[in-house]
Amino acid sequence: MWSCISTAKFLVLVNGVPVGFFSSSKGLRQGDALSPYLFVMGMEVLSVLIRRIVEGGFISGCNIWRGSGSVANISHILFADDIIVFCEAKKEDMTYLSWILCWFEAISGLRINLAKSEVILVGEVEEILEMAVELGCKVDQLPSAYLGLPLGAPNKASSVWDGVEERVRWKLAL
Repeated sequence: MWSCISTAKFLVLVNGVPVGFFSSSKGLRQGDALSPYLFVMGMEVLSVLIRRIVEGGFISGCNIWRGSGSVANISHILFADDIIVFCEAKKEDMTYLSWILCWFEAISGLRINLAKSEVILVGEVEEILEMAVELGCKVDQLPSAYLGLPLGAPNKASSVWDGVEERVRWKLAL
């Protein structure tokens, strides 16, 4: 991958006229057109690691009932640069998840910012502080917000969406 980035040549247009080729000396930067593709490749690795520990029975996902009566098991959801992992509120599950995150960091060279991460409780959970310490993250509870949207709140209550509506109106006004 580094070879693809380091051997690329760039051409700049100055007043619409091409001006010489030059090599990249800094690698990728935020906003680079290649960055999203590299991120997706990295997240695919994390997704496979999580899928394997679920298939091995080390952690369980969340069972979702479909209209036909069948059950779908969801262990994780990837969105933009975030991931939501669903598992039981057990210390063993947190330990396995912690190992997966460490392995991912070692494999990919990426660093997961656990200071920005949260364990969100669903229902009654015992020993939550021990589990949060196991992962090294904060504890939150429902209702909460994820990417600015209400999570776990009654979605039919219009007051839940007031903040979202206000942000959209503000952006449209720009």
